[in-house]
Amino acid sequence: MKPIPLTGRLPPQSVPSSGSPVDILALLGGQSGERPRDEAFEFELLNRWQRDLPLDAEPFTRIAEAYGRSTREVLNAFRRLQREGSLARIGPVLTPAAFGASTLCAISVAPERVESVAGYISLMPEVNHNYARDHEYNLWFVLTAAERRQIGAALQRIEEATGSVPLDLPMLEGYHLDRGFDLRGPESRASRSVDLDRARVSLDSRQWRLVGALEQGLPLVPRPFARIGMRADMHELEVIEQLRHWLEIGAIRRIGVVMHHHEPGMRANAMCVWDVPDAQAAGIGHRIAELPGINRCYRRARVSDRWPYNLYCMIHGRERDAVQAIRERVIAEAGLAAAPSAVLFSTRRYKQHGARYAEAR
Repeated sequence: MKPIPLTGRLPPQSVPSSGSPVDILALLGGQSGERPRDEAFEFELLNRWQRDLPLDAEPFTRIAEAYGRSTREVLNAFRRLQREGSLARIGPVLTPAAFGASTLCAISVAPERVESVAGYISLMPEVNHNYARDHEYNLWFVLTAAERRQIGAALQRIEEATGSVPLDLPMLEGYHLDRGFDLRGPESRASRSVDLDRARVSLDSRQWRLVGALEQGLPLVPRPFARIGMRADMHELEVIEQLRHWLEIGAIRRIGVVMHHHEPGMRANAMCVWDVPDAQAAGIGHRIAELPGINRCYRRARVSDRWPYNLYCMIHGRERDAVQAIRERVIAEAGLAAAPSAVLFSTRRYKQHGARYAEAR
């Protein structure tokens, strides 16, 4: 099939603005009595609060109390980090397919066409992540939508526009789903496996409005759940209880800081894949999930002879050598030395934001 010429321009990685003019004056030092910038404190906020955000009417006040700070100091620090790009948003990270359909995709693109194809794909509303990786399949992206048929239609549009048939790699089992990563080094964080069948939810109109209100993240105000509730026609206590329930069943992986990991220096991002017997994948996956430095681990569908790999883990680090060292430990401790494998480092981020299930309905 002859590809359609593409002229898509890459959308900027914009940082949502937040706060009133008074807040901006405070960030610029226009308010008396404000402490000077404390980078160590900002690092702590980014690192510690990637999960377990207090499900409280005033979560930022609870965080402030833990450090002997004011709510205003915490909010100003988060606003500054968001404006500078380290902080993408604060809020829930949804489990793929719990609220609709989701799949990881890849295509092989001639080097001279990568920029234009990536621009076209990034403009699609179903796409929330889009990365170039150093592999024959060099463009990787995630599609999410309220229904699987929308995913199928998006894949068809991509094939028609690019002349390349995308790999369609839906998740089958989750062994360790995005608990955040330690900016200090590859420390072990408690893994959490998710029963994808239990995590799937059926939503009424008010719950869909809530999902839509949450997709951009929590507003950086003292009572963010009240503000979210106003958009969803729900009381803040209803919002909090709904989030607590979704977290309990696994529909939400975590609630907290979501970073753009490149900005804090985590520039080595590797997707490691293996071909293992399906019956052994869960046992191996759970062993991998317990190792330090693993950000995510799951089993995905294969694509006949085009893509034989079914076991995945994600490793982030500051340098490639450090990531490779973690991968070698995974291979040794999980018994993967004989398994066919590949490691795909990302070379450019074209798009990264939370899934837009409600937006795609």
